[in-house]
Amino acid sequence: MTSEPTAKKPSGLLSFGLDFGPLLLFFLASRFGHSDTDPVQGPLVGTAAFMVAIVVAMIVSKWKTGHISPMMKMSAVFVIGFGALTLWFRDFGFIQHKATAVYLLFAAIILIGWARSKPALKYLLEQAYDGLSDDGWLKLSLSWGLFFLGLAILNEILIPLLTNDQYITVKTFGLPALSFLFAMANIPMLLRHGLNLGDETKEDDKPDL
Repeated sequence: MTSEPTAKKPSGLLSFGLDFGPLLLFFLASRFGHSDTDPVQGPLVGTAAFMVAIVVAMIVSKWKTGHISPMMKMSAVFVIGFGALTLWFRDFGFIQHKATAVYLLFAAIILIGWARSKPALKYLLEQAYDGLSDDGWLKLSLSWGLFFLGLAILNEILIPLLTNDQYITVKTFGLPALSFLFAMANIPMLLRHGLNLGDETKEDDKPDL
């Protein structure tokens, strides 16, 4: 009986491209598709490009690594599903408030799992946090659940304060940067709960001289 092929871990450059390539394409397409007479045209072009890009990213991931991560699959469902609604309604207000709905949905999924002691992030992130204890996964879930709840509130605050172009820029670069900084801020807590960064050699693994 033959065993299933083992999934490869993507290289740093490939991982970055798969994670941020579709988002960057969304920004560029929104910019180049901008129209002074139709403020919705840019975001619509960007949304269409994002939908195509996420499908391409899944194909490349399957081709290069042998699998598609649960997080990428879930992202594709949201991007394609909400993207189709965006193209259908053709309304910038829907685009703005759609982000709030997505953040609230993420918060609900994560916090419900945390309340049931079944962290959804453990399934979605696979081996991204190698060695993390069950208690660590629960603390991480609570942390990210509250963070997404905060993003939903922040998004609603920003909507009336920013122009359409400013909103697209903040949503594409500002919020992902904020998420990255938040992820880094969680590292010390995760290290206390068994996170293995893979940059240290254990004493038992050192060769005898």
